[in-house]
Amino acid sequence: MGPDAYRTAGLTEALGELGHHVTDIGNLSPEKVSVAPPANPKIYRLDENVGWTKTLMNAAQSAAAKGMPIFMGGDHALAAGTVAGMAAYAQSQDRPFFALWLDAHSDTHTPDTTGSGNLHGTPVGYVTGRPGFDAYPDLPAKVDPTNICMIGLRSVDTAEHEILRENDVTVVDMRMIDEGGIAAPLQAFLDRVAAANGILHVSLDVDFLDPTIAPAVGTTVPGGATVREAHLVMEMLCDSGLVSSLDLVELNPFLDERGRTATLMVDLTASLMGRRVFDRPTRREL
Repeated sequence: MGPDAYRTAGLTEALGELGHHVTDIGNLSPEKVSVAPPANPKIYRLDENVGWTKTLMNAAQSAAAKGMPIFMGGDHALAAGTVAGMAAYAQSQDRPFFALWLDAHSDTHTPDTTGSGNLHGTPVGYVTGRPGFDAYPDLPAKVDPTNICMIGLRSVDTAEHEILRENDVTVVDMRMIDEGGIAAPLQAFLDRVAAANGILHVSLDVDFLDPTIAPAVGTTVPGGATVREAHLVMEMLCDSGLVSSLDLVELNPFLDERGRTATLMVDLTASLMGRRVFDRPTRREL
């Protein structure tokens, strides 16, 4: 129901008002696959996740050739397909690929190491080529971990800490943001992408945001980004002109409060696509 919640919240209309031509290709379906039972008995719906990865990997490469794809979800496991597909597209253009991960979690586990069995905690592990993804399609282009920047982290287990450190992923956790702000580390990463003439994919998880402003997510973690911090990130991304694709993930409309999380995610997308504060109508107090 996540994609339909974005539609109801007016995503297409918001982008159209900014002068963008929007084509909604509708909801996709996972490819039917048959995979061997996972070694980890806790793994949840491995075959469906592999099928989604195949579908989205192909959809990303096709859509990227036509414009800027926005992938709406849904579980963050979809990024296994969207990121892999966009990395393959970047390779076909002979350009380096970068990913900005806006999330409370690092999602670097594998099907063998996840304790919960939920594969939304594994897409970064997959796209960077970690072992344990034998059931998944071969990666057309492995993502260099040094080209990943994670902002907003505040729920990372010990094993993931070690993986991030060993692979030299750029990490900006909430303490760093509290101490020094969000703009400087983001700008440093964007400067790297620009200097390399890279293709940038942004994966925006609802739980990047503080649950007091975005409650519609099943993995709430207190202490997330504020409305202003999130809009600043989107406005800086817009100013950079570097973003080639976007994930909007982990929206669960059954947990929302009168659609306010979906509306905020639409507003953030509009900021990424060019809306500025003076473009936003302000309701006069009566």
